[in-house]
Amino acid sequence: MRLFLRQLGALVRLSFLDLYRRKDLVTVGALALALLVPLAALRPFGVAGADRYVGEVAMGLIWLFSLVIAIALGARQFPPEFESRTIYPLLARPVGRSTVLLGKYLGAFLAAVSATALFYVLFAVYRGSTGSGWFPSVLWQGFVLHVCALAVAVALSMTLSLAVTMSANLAFSAIAVFGMFIWGGRLPELAVNSPLPAKIALDVVYAIAPHFEFFDLRQRIVHSWDCVGVGVMLVVVAYAVLCSAALLSIAALLFRKRKV
Repeated sequence: MRLFLRQLGALVRLSFLDLYRRKDLVTVGALALALLVPLAALRPFGVAGADRYVGEVAMGLIWLFSLVIAIALGARQFPPEFESRTIYPLLARPVGRSTVLLGKYLGAFLAAVSATALFYVLFAVYRGSTGSGWFPSVLWQGFVLHVCALAVAVALSMTLSLAVTMSANLAFSAIAVFGMFIWGGRLPELAVNSPLPAKIALDVVYAIAPHFEFFDLRQRIVHSWDCVGVGVMLVVVAYAVLCSAALLSIAALLFRKRKV
């Protein structure tokens, strides 16, 4: 057990450091500042309540940047290893394939969470500067569910990276993540008003696709609404854990069958 934890910790640390050496997260953080700082200085339409409008834009950007980061990090965990053939010495140490998979997943996930945490700190500073409170409870809840969304997004793109090419993975993952984030809650309504073949297809998508809209608390954060009930939070967190575990189980099967 101690050896497993040492191996896992080393993989997580190496993956995490390698991802930050690429400067991608630094670039995205600079872009977030470049967009959020001017927005914070605006008072659109001259309305006192326009801070909520700016908050909605800021939260939308945070979700966009964080999900793009999560998809990209998960998608590039294994393809470079296979292309450069560095996977051979890694598995010859010996390190189990499950350990490699879990270590790379945790490294990518923690890197995405760290970037998202920075975005939330910037948002909290903006809220505090407008007198809306620095770290209200609903903001913490939103961050927890946002982290759950990142866990599923990284697991999805990492799983697809073992089955399809990098470009196809990025396309499929983006469609699945942003499609469900925007339209997931409306699929049952669309299915009711669709012809039979489309209705069946929409029902299947609704049943098996990860529901990223479950994790979205943007409106509650922006409008300072009450917190979500503890029971609801636990159910959504459990859903994220089960969904991520299912995706990683598929990834483990694909990785085990792949010849390296």
